[in-house]
Amino acid sequence: MKRLMFLIMLVFSAVLFSLSTALAADVAQGKVVSVDTAAKTLSIEEFDTQKSPQHPYGRPTGVISEYKIDQKTLVGIQPQNGDIVRIAFKTQGTDRIAVRIMNVSKQDLRKK
Repeated sequence: MKRLMFLIMLVFSAVLFSLSTALAADVAQGKVVSVDTAAKTLSIEEFDTQKSPQHPYGRPTGVISEYKIDQKTLVGIQPQNGDIVRIAFKTQGTDRIAVRIMNVSKQDLRKK
């Protein structure tokens, strides 16, 4: 009986682990270069992860990335050019589909 319970818990844990990795999204952070509401896209200049007093959100890498925004995308404070955003996204083919857009720079201002 203990062996059966152990196997059931092992299978249940494996299923939960596989679901959590399947639901995970990639994350990018950077400065908004353009927001196109007609095409429903957002372009950012990506930042690296090296934070410092001069670069509290990371250093600019010069890489411009474009993300598609659909009806399911969760958007906090609407991003504008120059805002620092964090984007959780999924890749479908060559497209990056935004799952969640967080306006980091404006959220930081509201805390102060």
